[in-house]
Amino acid sequence: MCSMASFKQHCAFGFWKASLMKDKTLTENARSESSMGHLGRITSLRDLPSDKKMISYIKEAASLNDAGVKVKKAPLSAVKKNLKAPKDLMSALKRNAHAITTFEQFSYSNKKEYIQWITEAKTARTRENRIATAVEWMAEGKVRNWKYLKK
Repeated sequence: MCSMASFKQHCAFGFWKASLMKDKTLTENARSESSMGHLGRITSLRDLPSDKKMISYIKEAASLNDAGVKVKKAPLSAVKKNLKAPKDLMSALKRNAHAITTFEQFSYSNKKEYIQWITEAKTARTRENRIATAVEWMAEGKVRNWKYLKK
């Protein structure tokens, strides 16, 4: 129902459903998505609301949870950006029939993971190594993060 983050010089406190709470300050801070939490930057006890107010916030947050109230999430965009695979990746894939078939059958997300991994390489050598690894893995039918899949 709430979260707290502590740092060397300050802490932050927020409510998961602050946008649904009655207090205008909390709802405005929730709309702005301030990185300092819904109570602002807390550097001392003076920065906290009164005990009475804090208790009312906590009770309200608990009642929202108990009632099963959900925060409406922004809808995900149904439009997927057009993926453009790098030429060097495509030419390497075309030299391996299994790899190109796997790549073409991948979902949008699987293709995107490989493309991002390769295009984020900072040096040409790293990019070449990643392309070689990608072709090898795709020839075996593996997605980019295959090591982390549950067996």
